[in-house]
Amino acid sequence: MSSEELTGLETEVEGANVAEPADGAELAAPGELTENQLEALLFVAEKPLSRAEIANLAGVDRETVDARVGDLAISLGQRGIRLVESGERVELATAPEAGALIARYMGVDAPRLSPPSLETLAIVAYRQPCTRATIERIRGVDSEYMIRSLLHRRLIIELGRSEAPGRPILYGTGFDFLERFGVTSLEDLPPLEASIAERLFSPAPEDEPAGNRASGS
Repeated sequence: MSSEELTGLETEVEGANVAEPADGAELAAPGELTENQLEALLFVAEKPLSRAEIANLAGVDRETVDARVGDLAISLGQRGIRLVESGERVELATAPEAGALIARYMGVDAPRLSPPSLETLAIVAYRQPCTRATIERIRGVDSEYMIRSLLHRRLIIELGRSEAPGRPILYGTGFDFLERFGVTSLEDLPPLEASIAERLFSPAPEDEPAGNRASGS
């Protein structure tokens, strides 16, 4: 094979997974971000992207990114894909109603969470960021195994450390939690009954940043 043929083959391989623009289609101009461009970017992204990353890639300001994210979330609302937000990061995920079908295709049979695991996860989801001490104070029992199990399943994540003595680990939820329970953000969590909310949001110990706790309503 000649060097010219090798060069041509290399070019074909490199572009095999990238669609060429249709005839007459204009390439995206720097400083522009459309809803379709954002959807395509999130589709090919190998990890959740922060809004700052998207703004930098597209050469636009934060307000433009926020507007396109909002538009895309609405557009995808009734389709098989959802836009999931966790803090500053966003990604695409399958709709919860398609979960069983996709699990069968992938051969995944996720084990059900036990009641103690669900209780621990609920505390973290609504109270985050919170420490192990806070979880155990609310549950009334040692929760080390539950926390390790949820960390292993990536349903909770370590968010950092508290400024309190001993600098205990702060726990919260990430994208895997949102995808598993079919919510697009923590704001979609259902409101708590008054008695449960009172127990969950009782005055925090000194090792928690009280201003960052999730709302129970």
